[in-house]
Amino acid sequence: MAPAARIQRIDGDNADLRLIRGDNLRALQALRHDLEGQVTLIYLDPPFFTMRQHERVIRKKVESGPPVRILSPAFDDRWVDLPAYLSSIRERLEALRPLLAPHGSIVVHVDPRTSHYIKVMGDEVFGLASFASEIIWRYRRWPARTPNFQRVHDVLLRWVADPSVPPRFVQLYEDLAPSTLKTWGKGKQRAVFDEGGRRRRSSTEEKASPGAPIGDVWEIPILAPVAKERTGYPTQKPEALLTRLIEACSQKGDVVLDPYTGSGTTIAVAAKLGRRAVGIDASPTAIGVARSRLRDAELPFSEYVVRADAEPNHDIEDAIPQVS
Repeated sequence: MAPAARIQRIDGDNADLRLIRGDNLRALQALRHDLEGQVTLIYLDPPFFTMRQHERVIRKKVESGPPVRILSPAFDDRWVDLPAYLSSIRERLEALRPLLAPHGSIVVHVDPRTSHYIKVMGDEVFGLASFASEIIWRYRRWPARTPNFQRVHDVLLRWVADPSVPPRFVQLYEDLAPSTLKTWGKGKQRAVFDEGGRRRRSSTEEKASPGAPIGDVWEIPILAPVAKERTGYPTQKPEALLTRLIEACSQKGDVVLDPYTGSGTTIAVAAKLGRRAVGIDASPTAIGVARSRLRDAELPFSEYVVRADAEPNHDIEDAIPQVS
């Protein structure tokens, strides 16, 4: 059995934005006494079972010739087999469940190769009645040579903590369809029912419509190679994706947790939106990228490291390697 873990603060004094380096399972166990029943939104973007080592790529200009590519290890997505991968995800889901507030949600971001396995697993961990939605994130990408339909979507699976409690949910809207605008204009529509409860027609009010309630298929562009927010970290997700999710499933002051923080998109967006946030990652490269990102955005944060109870303290430089 692994020794009990503790979270040691090594820098900063903002408890509302925490960046933690270490194995996320041990970190979650150590955080339980502090966060049990308090997290409104958990978003995890775990490895996708790609069976390869992923690297951060930085392109630097030189005086003459093409840019130079500088590589650094980001995370290892190689597994003994699929059961080993699924077992790792399940352990984390079970450790995350006690942290959810009764009105909270957990969202697991995966791809179509494993989403069906994760769906069944999540139903077992959280309960079938807790399953709330399957969100399809659809994007455009450079086409691949394949005798198949192009894969242009990821899957976000959402469960609520307690199906008997109204979940934290803020209704978002998207633009009205051109056909709706042509037929009804920009006014808010109101359904008219007969005495039997059957809808007979619709009327248009003078009040402007906020738009159509957002559905579960989200068309959000992936990050372009020259995007300003790109960090070079592999699998980095666009801020627009996390902004929509955080705005819909939390409110200002709520706690948002990302146990696979990667480049720090989730915690950076959460902090900008007035949420409290906790990000965890074992990769020194990920921690370095997230640290730089928070500093560049002038978001004050505290930095922590996961230690075994019996492990002695070290200097900050030893605990958190610097990554430029």
